[in-house]
Amino acid sequence: MSNADVEFDVDFKPAHGEAVDVADGVQRLTVNNPGPFTFHGTNSYIVGERSVAVIDPGPEDEAHFQALMAALKGREVTHIAVSHTHRDHSPLARRLKAETGALIVAEGPHRAARLLHAGEINPFAESSDMEFTPDIALADGDTVFGDGWSLTSILTPGHTANHASFALGNAGGHTGTVFSADHVMAWATTIVAPPDGSMTDYMASLEKMLGRDDRLYLPGHGGPVREPAAFLRGLRAHRRMRERAVLERVRAGDILIPDMVKVIYATTDPRLHGAAALSVFAHLEDLLERGQVETDGVPSLTGAFRLAPGGAS
Repeated sequence: MSNADVEFDVDFKPAHGEAVDVADGVQRLTVNNPGPFTFHGTNSYIVGERSVAVIDPGPEDEAHFQALMAALKGREVTHIAVSHTHRDHSPLARRLKAETGALIVAEGPHRAARLLHAGEINPFAESSDMEFTPDIALADGDTVFGDGWSLTSILTPGHTANHASFALGNAGGHTGTVFSADHVMAWATTIVAPPDGSMTDYMASLEKMLGRDDRLYLPGHGGPVREPAAFLRGLRAHRRMRERAVLERVRAGDILIPDMVKVIYATTDPRLHGAAALSVFAHLEDLLERGQVETDGVPSLTGAFRLAPGGAS
């Protein structure tokens, strides 16, 4: 992965099982579920002092549940906010609700970004929490209030159709801190994999976040993003560079996605080439929508793509 256009920060100590103070009135607990897509693990956040919210409780993991309960001891949990419904973020919400009586708030149940084509399989279906239903569905800009804190939803589809970030507020108003979940992470770009996600939606969500004036992002994996505006611009440039690379490969005669991946991701860990193929597919769907490339029939991972006449010079 080239980082010429965005500087990733992989310096992160997860402190699995420990509640770490990361901002005023905010603690982070990281699940011990490291991997190529989760980095050192999924971050759960506790917001507030005596009466709190938990953001992204995480997967069904006994050690993490016990660590959460230990950190929450003596405190009331009023809300459980879930950014999106991949299984490393949302399943533990049900057990935490049963234990605490808190309300689960999120954009909504899991859904694909678009309808599946005939014969198409959602590669992230097994990674999605299809049993999730929030108690309160949040529209863009909806706010839930607690004891000295508030969380305002910023709908940021792209990684998933139901992805939401949360802006932290206190008695004085917004704090400039946003829980950006998997939309923006300091350690790597997020996966955008059709039909679960949409590159068109993701790019629009980046622009939406660039229209804000936030000071700190606390992501779903890895450490904080301390200069959000500059980092967002870098991510946007990175995605546009990837788009140009895809167009260049199509122009060079690589009509199949695996052939494009071999060149574009030549220096990337081969274990990530499956995800890279999905990212290329996401770019191609976006380019199709904009009339830059074309394919026969419905677009697919195994389909052949070519430049549209007059679509890209």
